[in-house]
Amino acid sequence: MGYDLDKKLVIGISSRALFNLEEENKIFEEHGLDAYYKYQIENEDKLIQKGTGFRLVKNLLRINDDFPQDKQVEVIIISRNNAATSLRITKSIEKYNLHIQRSAWSGGEDISKYLKPFKVDLFLSANENDVQEAINLGIAAARILPYEEHQDSQSNQVRIAFDGDAVLFSEESEVIYKTQGLEAFLKYEMQNASNPLVAGPFAKLLSLISNIQAKYPQEQTPIRTALITARNSPAHERVIRTLSAWNVRLDEAFFLGGVDKYEVVNAFGADIFFDDQDVHLQKTSKIAPSAKVPYAKESILNRI
Repeated sequence: MGYDLDKKLVIGISSRALFNLEEENKIFEEHGLDAYYKYQIENEDKLIQKGTGFRLVKNLLRINDDFPQDKQVEVIIISRNNAATSLRITKSIEKYNLHIQRSAWSGGEDISKYLKPFKVDLFLSANENDVQEAINLGIAAARILPYEEHQDSQSNQVRIAFDGDAVLFSEESEVIYKTQGLEAFLKYEMQNASNPLVAGPFAKLLSLISNIQAKYPQEQTPIRTALITARNSPAHERVIRTLSAWNVRLDEAFFLGGVDKYEVVNAFGADIFFDDQDVHLQKTSKIAPSAKVPYAKESILNRI
């Protein structure tokens, strides 16, 4: 019987999201693919520095230590590199002692078509087009933003923070806010307080995380989650009722009502923060690993 990825939390991550390959990417942009391949092969034994997604991946993989016979988390490298240039990446993975055993190297071809065969639940990449295609396919995906780790942050607990509308929840309420204003938004939310919000692109991911959390006593959970949203009272009621209807666990919730998110993200100690708006991510990406969730191709928000 084959290895069953359906029973794992599967993270697909590009090499440029896991490692800091901005210098190499600059070579590709300025001098072309051949120069990039040549550089990677000539520097095969040179350790690549950690990238924005490194901390999240390392801390998630640590969960598997508690389940030696039944790994809970699978991380798969899904990259546009080719097999030859992959050696430098895999050698760096080994040197950092990351237990990543599966990978896909497309040699420059579109990689989104491989996400479903690998049962990917979350895809992280620095390539905007690849992330967009993943979202269009209904896979939770986000574009990793540049972030420099100033200290070696290792923890026995993974901390993941989410925005609400257009991330955990559908875009329906955000569309009303952007097209009709705050007053109409609050009225709509009060009228629908008892109606659960429709699931957004990251709802399934939160559910999978909750399944792992349920395997531990609450005070020993290896993953802690937070909702950090611009919503405030009374629009928070529908969110709380929605999470209860979904039967998912959310450890912390912050209804900021327009207060800047970055200080709360920093205080929470997020290994990653997912949001759909640049206005928040411009600040959070300076103090914590952050990633932008794009709108699906058919989204109304793309036309507002």
